[in-house]
Amino acid sequence: MGSRAGGNGIDLWSEIIAEEQEYIDQLQEQKIEVIYRRRRPQKTPPDVNSEKLESNKENRVSLAAATKRVSWNRSLSIRGRVSIAIAACVDNRPKQKQGKRKGKPPVPKGKVVQPPNFDKEKEYFQEVDAFELLEESPSPKNIGTWATGNGTDTSSIPYLSSRLEKWLISKKLNFSAAPSTTLSKLLETPAMPLETIYDNDFSAAHLKTPEKSSSKINSSLHSVHSRINAYLCSKCVPEMKSDSQMISTMLRSTDDEGFKDIEAAVKKLSLASTSTSVDHDYVDPFSSLLVVCGQTVPSTLLDVFSKYCDAERITKVGEGTYGEAFKAGNTVCKIVPIDGDLKVNGEVQKKSEELLEEVVLSKTLNLLRQHDGDAHNASTTFIETLDLKVCQGPYDNALIKAWEDWDDKNGSENDHPGEFPEKQRYVVFVLQHGGKDLESFVLSNFDEARSLLVQVTAALAVAEAAFEFEHRDLHWGNILLSRSDSTTIQFILEGKRILVRTYGLLISIIDFTLSRINTGEDILFLDLSSDPYLFKGPKGDKQAETYRKMREVTEDFWEGSFPRTNVLWLLYLVDILLLKKSFERSSKNERELRSLKKRLDKYNSAKEAIFDPFFSDLLVSCE
Repeated sequence: MGSRAGGNGIDLWSEIIAEEQEYIDQLQEQKIEVIYRRRRPQKTPPDVNSEKLESNKENRVSLAAATKRVSWNRSLSIRGRVSIAIAACVDNRPKQKQGKRKGKPPVPKGKVVQPPNFDKEKEYFQEVDAFELLEESPSPKNIGTWATGNGTDTSSIPYLSSRLEKWLISKKLNFSAAPSTTLSKLLETPAMPLETIYDNDFSAAHLKTPEKSSSKINSSLHSVHSRINAYLCSKCVPEMKSDSQMISTMLRSTDDEGFKDIEAAVKKLSLASTSTSVDHDYVDPFSSLLVVCGQTVPSTLLDVFSKYCDAERITKVGEGTYGEAFKAGNTVCKIVPIDGDLKVNGEVQKKSEELLEEVVLSKTLNLLRQHDGDAHNASTTFIETLDLKVCQGPYDNALIKAWEDWDDKNGSENDHPGEFPEKQRYVVFVLQHGGKDLESFVLSNFDEARSLLVQVTAALAVAEAAFEFEHRDLHWGNILLSRSDSTTIQFILEGKRILVRTYGLLISIIDFTLSRINTGEDILFLDLSSDPYLFKGPKGDKQAETYRKMREVTEDFWEGSFPRTNVLWLLYLVDILLLKKSFERSSKNERELRSLKKRLDKYNSAKEAIFDPFFSDLLVSCE
């Protein structure tokens, strides 16, 4: 086997042999005899060890080389053995055998091993999870204080009923107030005189419409279900005076007895929530609806109708998806069932909070009927709401007979009212009689058709200016017509008085269920995005197409102000008049209607449309 030269050209094996020969010669010169015996353990001083280490450093290279040589030769000559490697500073003493690891004791036969029990640990973590920080929870020791860290804030937390009581007192003692601030605001402040939202200086500049938010909060921020607003009636209901005096007496007698007595007094009037917890600042919408309607308990349907006519003279005059309309004397009573589990004509019944907003909206539009010298916006075209009542109980026999008579003549599409349960609730709108709806009314000539359009446009323009109003459901069933001897009707638009020719025709706009209004303190609206079926009407149907166009304009942000929706319904009315063949008109008249339709499509509000050339000769004066 040939040897391999190192990096400097020196034969490695020659060097090892030479060093070994020198070592052997030195041993012979010293004549050292090797005696084999057991070595006795000796304690070597530290200095001796250090000297040996120094000498080992000098011989480290030669020893390593010799080791390699011995290992190499033995591996070639002795097979099956392991060569012994020797290195400096390595402990080569044999290691002691480690004791075997003891295994688990065998399980006795016939016994079952029980799984580990973690009940204590589970109880501990449940206790930890149930623990509430003092900073975030009312102190259980003193329910009227809040604990923060080691300190205690002794400021008292008023009961809900005490704040509601103050609201009731303010509401019932201030008879001159128009619709008030919201119930939620009043609950946060002490009782004080209430301010009207509509005064001499009221204008559209006072109204604020929120900008569209990038994220809808539960739909609830913009949803009618998340808003329970209680407003005052513009005039006092006589029967409320006795209630007001009773509340004042209770307060005077219990003023020094704390909140508990006030709470009991409110409960007697059924106007407080049944919950007495201070953690739930909540007012029942049905109770709020009672207050707005000037009641402490619901009435019966017959009690309401009997104020206007005898039971035998009640007649049904119309119907809708959510209610029935009956004529009682010179009024029309619209009955809307609420809060029930029974479906009405295939639809879920309206909730109290929904009707609460419609009630408030109707009362707000009533304010437009004021035509005094200081009125800034005024119109009598919106139907007048004479009274509002909450009722409970079944339909009376007189109402059922009137309903069945209508069904025999016209074929009702609604369910029979006798199916309502004994405790069914209703809201009754007592309205002025506005006449027949456009669907069944027969127009005489083109002038009456023009009068219809100008009166509707002027009314929408006034409501836009006053309250950012949008009807959003102005189909031909929600426009009533009646004949009159008057030749003109007056509107006030942003301080300007406008006289409009009527040609003996008076218009009334009804049904504000889908409407949107800004009262100056709250925006009342119905979130139509929660009713997708409203936009799934047949293609080509004028009413269904108008709903879909509204959604395009609003982009499903129904709280916002989009007066363009009023223009969409004006376009719908023009289409209806073009399709209605009952009244006399010439081809020139039809061309004028089509030209109006093209121009209307460019307007963004009724305030712009009212000054269209189509209406110029109908506006008698504009001051």
